[in-house]
Amino acid sequence: MLDRFIIEFDKGLRTLLAESHSARAHPDSEQLDTQLDDQAKRLAAALMRVNHCGEVCAQALYNGQSLTARNPATAVALRQASKEETEHLAWCEKRINELGGRKSLLNPLWYGSSFLMGTVAGALGDKWNLGFLAETERQVGRHLDEHLQRLPEEDIKSRLILKQMQADETKHAATAIQHGGAELPAPVKSAMQLISKAMTKTAYYL
Repeated sequence: MLDRFIIEFDKGLRTLLAESHSARAHPDSEQLDTQLDDQAKRLAAALMRVNHCGEVCAQALYNGQSLTARNPATAVALRQASKEETEHLAWCEKRINELGGRKSLLNPLWYGSSFLMGTVAGALGDKWNLGFLAETERQVGRHLDEHLQRLPEEDIKSRLILKQMQADETKHAATAIQHGGAELPAPVKSAMQLISKAMTKTAYYL
């Protein structure tokens, strides 16, 4: 277990400090960038910063969940989701740089708190672990819908990234249910929504 914690600590450092890479082509790789005015750039960069922060949290959640998952098949599903979240990190980070923005200053805080939540979810048992994953992905999907509506219409590159992320999150939720994920109680869902709102509002500015 100590070795596994060391490995997870290393993953956390890589998530926060190292450049992320994507095995798949970036969704916007064939799309030429369009001219955005300063206001549109600031808005798009802030929204992509929020999405990047969300992917940092997702990476931490899944790493924490896989650490305490009891069923090997559950751990494999969580690690696959985490791998794809790393690709999302790479896509968001590249787009933020193109827009002249920056990543959230509070990413270490969000990573640590999300990792802790993930380990607790995993310790509760696989059906709740997977149910937590499914609900997380559903909430992320709704959050991405909101951002797709708020993005400047001419920012096609960011839009392509968010649409592919949304497709991946839908797949992750379906996989979690197929593996036996349970429906979470309403108070837990509400608490998750409140935490998510706090993170998104903070990351928009910081």
